[in-house]
Amino acid sequence: MPTQRPDDRPAPPETRHAEPQFTPCDPCHHLTLAEAEANAAYDWSKATDCRVLLKRHRATGECSAPEPE
Repeated sequence: MPTQRPDDRPAPPETRHAEPQFTPCDPCHHLTLAEAEANAAYDWSKATDCRVLLKRHRATGECSAPEPE
């Protein structure tokens, strides 16, 4: 049952606040996709290389994506 306002009008349904989405920078996006492709091909060495390169990229001041929590 909807919540009633004092003037007997139903209150509007609560809106859900979506999680803020961020757009990764181009190198982040490229390395993330490359890691996914390497994992799909069972190329664990390449997937590890992609994770290392991604971490190095994010450690530099060149990355415009927010730090993951």
